Amino acid sequence: MNPSLQGYTAAVAEAAGPAALGGLEADLEAIEQLVLANAQLRAALTDTAVPGPARRAVVLDLLDGKVTPEARRLAAYACMVVAAPEVTPALGWVSTRVRHLSEGQDDEPGLSLMQSRQRVGGFATAVYEDMSTAELESLEDDLFRFARIVAATPSLRSALADRDLDVAARQGLVTQLLEGKVPAASLALARFAVTGGRARDIVGTLDFLVELTAQARGWRIARVRAAAPIEEPQRAELAESLGTLAGGPVELQVEMDESLLSGALIRIGDLQVDATARGRIDALREYFTPTGWEPAGFGRGHSSQDQTEGAE
Repeated sequence: MNPSLQGYTAAVAEAAGPAALGGLEADLEAIEQLVLANAQLRAALTDTAVPGPARRAVVLDLLDGKVTPEARRLAAYACMVVAAPEVTPALGWVSTRVRHLSEGQDDEPGLSLMQSRQRVGGFATAVYEDMSTAELESLEDDLFRFARIVAATPSLRSALADRDLDVAARQGLVTQLLEGKVPAASLALARFAVTGGRARDIVGTLDFLVELTAQARGWRIARVRAAAPIEEPQRAELAESLGTLAGGPVELQVEMDESLLSGALIRIGDLQVDATARGRIDALREYFTPTGWEPAGFGRGHSSQDQTEGAE
């Protein structure tokens, strides 16, 4: 099933709470049966010419006031993110998944790196709904700080990346570190980074969530590793230049790294700009490293005298 839908379902079910899952399952099953029984509705939702957002709007309007808000938003999201021909199976999958969660079967299936991040992104999408810009900004800061703590603490990073350690234990570790110190949304996303992401990609998953949260409030993240502190006027100038390059507002996240010697290493998504002394030194070293070089005009293993004698 669509990884984004997997994550979104997990978020809605978690927010609803165990006591509400039975009712949520019943509503979702009723929605599935409605689509199966109504040929006109089924044709509209499975029409490949109808874009996903339009399908979502139809479902939201149709179900308004008829089922729980959780069932309504979950069914609408399912109809939006899957391909049109897969709408009916997706509704059935969501109902079954909620039943499994109500029975305690909450293990997430193994996925590739990209699919895992899509699943985490689906969870985040559900969390972002109805959050204000200020709340998103605070959430982004929380996730960034936690990601840096994990990256800078080898024992913590090793524990969270340990696939042999039970998922519940790894989630418990995150809860122990963050509960009471960050809002519920921040804790939920940090915990799902453990559940829905790949274990060895824990820092990458957290960084992915930081970027996703920035995008949700209309910004992009520029990760800057600098050899020396960047003063505020320089930050503003750099952010403006990078914003022009990225085509939108850019937020700088600066880390100090004295091993770079001077300058900064900047990454925005897949774009990387290396303006460091270390980068220039490494490039020069690679350029000048001998690779079987020999003086021009002389064969391998022969002296100049051999060459002269051969000519005679």
